[in-house]
Amino acid sequence: MVDILIIGSGGAGLSAALAAKEAGASVLVVGKMYPTNSQTSMAQGGMNAALGNVNEDHISLHIQDTIKSAHGLCDEDIVRQMCADAPKTIAWLESIGVPFSRLDNDKQGIETIAQRQMGGASAKRACYAQDYTGLKILHTLYDTCLKEKIDFLDEHYFLNIVTKDGVAKGATFLDIRTGEVKQIDAKSLVLATGGYASLYHGFTTNAYGSTGDGIAAVLRAGGAVSDMEFIQFHPTALKHSSILISESARGEGGYLVNSEGERFVDELKARDEVARAIFSQMQQGQRVYLDVRHLGEEKLMELLPQEVELCKLHEHVDPASELIPIKPVAHYSMGGIDVDYALEVNGVKGCFAAGECSNAKVHGANRLGGNSLLEITAFGRFAGENAYKHSIYASSRAADDVQLQKDRTEIEAIFAKESSINFYSSRETLGNLFYEKVGIVRENTKLNEALEEVIAMQVAHQQMGISDKNKTNNQNLIEFLEFKNALLLAPTVISAAIARDESRGAHFKVGFEEENENFKKHIVLQWKRESA
Repeated sequence: MVDILIIGSGGAGLSAALAAKEAGASVLVVGKMYPTNSQTSMAQGGMNAALGNVNEDHISLHIQDTIKSAHGLCDEDIVRQMCADAPKTIAWLESIGVPFSRLDNDKQGIETIAQRQMGGASAKRACYAQDYTGLKILHTLYDTCLKEKIDFLDEHYFLNIVTKDGVAKGATFLDIRTGEVKQIDAKSLVLATGGYASLYHGFTTNAYGSTGDGIAAVLRAGGAVSDMEFIQFHPTALKHSSILISESARGEGGYLVNSEGERFVDELKARDEVARAIFSQMQQGQRVYLDVRHLGEEKLMELLPQEVELCKLHEHVDPASELIPIKPVAHYSMGGIDVDYALEVNGVKGCFAAGECSNAKVHGANRLGGNSLLEITAFGRFAGENAYKHSIYASSRAADDVQLQKDRTEIEAIFAKESSINFYSSRETLGNLFYEKVGIVRENTKLNEALEEVIAMQVAHQQMGISDKNKTNNQNLIEFLEFKNALLLAPTVISAAIARDESRGAHFKVGFEEENENFKKHIVLQWKRESA
């Protein structure tokens, strides 16, 4: 039995692992993929901290910008904690070797870190490493974990939380390489399993695997989720591939223009406003482009080398001389596992959650650009520390194998079942359905239609199965399980969107275009347990 079992090996999970290890815990990190493949690597633009290196800035301004962007749905105490901790979080990352871009390349120290402006910010606040910020943070965290001899178990798909009397005692996993279902016992759990934006399959910047596996597991274990209706659409993804073009491109001075070459929005407004402005242009039959030609090739290659290569590779355009065709797509899920001030899951004791899977009440209705990398690092460490505190007093008696046997039976049943419906086409249908009816602009009629279609898809899922019957390295099985989780979470998103008859942040509803004080609250969902 380990002290701390961390599920998810992205930035939040690795930060939690290092904090727990520093505290003296035995730590095991289990991931579906390898750490360097996590979604953290896709966060390109920067990480917020009020250092004031480029212009005047202050922690109070960072707090104000975050609260404003959240449209009143954040917990101001938690926001203050995150923003106040930001400078020392940057200092910690620098101390372990994150290669931030510098104002003076000959000097070290956080006072020499370069900063750029992101949408919704009142100052140049985002610390960056060219446009590879998340990737370089992730690699540095992983390198540090290896130096600290933290144990990893890769290619293990998370199935369920093992609980006894509402307390987490471990988790079950499918070993992807062998096909074996196994249980790992632990005194404390940290979930860092990422978000659920892949509900918008084909219309998201996220990897296909961002299907909310950890959030679904919490629901099955009796825990609560909240704010599931709030999904942020990033304004600038490449038109044909949905590959993210970082907000840093606009932060460095890029323009948004329509087919007629007209700028139609302040590019540095909050993401929800910019995404809706682009969507409106598209509804009018206009094509929309990102224009960075005026920045010049030398500056583009210095500050945005990854964006240049992505445009050439996926869109076959050279940003130094051509317009970049873009569209808004699902990017980040503000909602997720409902947690308390210690980031402990409401409804499951001894289980903590950090990162995009967790709703720590800092992003509210619309995440401020540059706050995601800050949250995963600062709150990842906070979750690791609190999980260790719980483990000190937790029982070392192992749980029974009831959940393990249940999961083994379910996996065997999937292999035995004959498939009459191709779930891959249903996955495509779900992505289109969500983008069209649960997207940037919503209306109750379409939301209710979407809910009916998802329920029909859940019924049809009983006839779905897998064609690959091999036990080892079965990606067909993993994608089937991911789709099952997506179908579990889809109604929570739609139901919450139907219930919220107002427009707030990323949730914009036709017929209810204004914020309503009666809805200045969190919509919490939890499965009702049947009485014995």
